[in-house]
Amino acid sequence: MQKFSLSELIQPETRITILDVGASLTEMPPYAHLIASGMVRLIGFEPDKTECEKLRNHYGKPHEFFPYFIADGNPAVFWETTWFATGSLFKPNKPVLEKFNNLYELVTPVAQHNIETKRLDDIPEIDDVDYIKIDVQGAELMVFKGGEKLLDKVLLIHTEAEFQMLYEDQPLFADVDTYLRGRNFMFGKFVGFGTRCIKPTVLNDNPNLGTNILWCDALYLKNWLDLSPLSNDKLIKYAILAHDIYDQVDLSIYLLKHLDERKGTNYLRDYRKMLEKSLS
Repeated sequence: MQKFSLSELIQPETRITILDVGASLTEMPPYAHLIASGMVRLIGFEPDKTECEKLRNHYGKPHEFFPYFIADGNPAVFWETTWFATGSLFKPNKPVLEKFNNLYELVTPVAQHNIETKRLDDIPEIDDVDYIKIDVQGAELMVFKGGEKLLDKVLLIHTEAEFQMLYEDQPLFADVDTYLRGRNFMFGKFVGFGTRCIKPTVLNDNPNLGTNILWCDALYLKNWLDLSPLSNDKLIKYAILAHDIYDQVDLSIYLLKHLDERKGTNYLRDYRKMLEKSLS
């Protein structure tokens, strides 16, 4: 299928606001292709001031980045590790990590830092968010609980979550899943997995290849069984994000059908034509 943006058919009245908790330049985020469209405002958090400044220079305006640790608003200890991307507010769980190939080597503690954290709901620069991407090494549930007012406005959440306790006393996927379902979100799909083999087995000479799923990236969707609380603009943003980032064509069709019923428009008819053309 030839890829196209739903924004070619319909555009929101206001910018789509994306929140990236754990923003980084080390990998391409799933929303990267939307940045160039001009219809997105990105707000990111990277506690390292040097890395935060790199993000500001890379993206420019109107995007904003803040050097905050996002969690529950309380003082905490940050565990710095051998690879900067695996640092966490939870202590690495050595007895579990060292049982798998090439894992403890990446998550070995090298220093502890006493830090202050901020709650999403306490940050004045954030008033409305449509999409959240979060990767904070086990602290995802703390972030969500500190942003309950904000979550009421969010349409999609892309979160990392662990199936094994890679950090001591961390919430696991089941905890995150239960919480988000209780906040009016529905599970959408798994977007990716992290795997390892138990030592000493190595498959295809690749220590990162495994039979055990240790963590995942998961997509959660605002409860689409009841769309009445969402404005027309939110419906449009929801449909664009679902189509453009996650190829959730069925959900976009469902949302546009609901929008047509509200407004007496023919967006769904035109969307079907675009889909047929992309397949030909």
